[in-house]
Amino acid sequence: MRAMQIPSDHPLLLQIVDDLATHGWSQQNIFLPQDLTRALAAECRKRAAEGELAPAAVGRGPSSEIREGIRGDHIQWIEPGQAEVCDSYLALMDSLREALNRGLFLGLEDFESHFAMYPPGAFYLKHVDRFRDDDRRMVSAVVYLNDAWLPEQGGQLRMYLEEGAQYDVVPIGGCLVVFLSGEVPHEVLPASRERLSLTGWFRRRGNEPF
Repeated sequence: MRAMQIPSDHPLLLQIVDDLATHGWSQQNIFLPQDLTRALAAECRKRAAEGELAPAAVGRGPSSEIREGIRGDHIQWIEPGQAEVCDSYLALMDSLREALNRGLFLGLEDFESHFAMYPPGAFYLKHVDRFRDDDRRMVSAVVYLNDAWLPEQGGQLRMYLEEGAQYDVVPIGGCLVVFLSGEVPHEVLPASRERLSLTGWFRRRGNEPF
């Protein structure tokens, strides 16, 4: 599969930058090409079948723990060079990183991402993506990998916006949702079918001492 790097001044990326500057979040219903979406979904299912996805923990470092009453997804972090399809996705997200830096001066240095598989009925309670003791995560990015998803199947990403407003995103394959990691509380609602995504974070240099 060919690399997915696109210019950082691509209109789609500029729209995301503008949305983040204006609203703090952006939804692009057609972000990933259909063939890449399907290939990433197949890669996620292959890893799950091989036992590589593990229950996700809450918290970080020594204090992290598995708490299915808070989140029930199974994840595996992806790294460059593991699979061609993942490298195509990472190249696309690096284009977005460059666009965010150019338009918003965020100083984003890297991007971390994992596959996430939610079994039927699994959920993730309301939370924010930035840890209290680690301010590196600046922008969250979720790409959905679900084919022919129907709203009545659930699984929405519910974002809690300003002045008590809520906004639900249906996890349709190829859709991208981007939001400011420390400013948009959100949750994942339970679904009646398996729900696949790639969840990632654009990170700046941390404030920890070297």
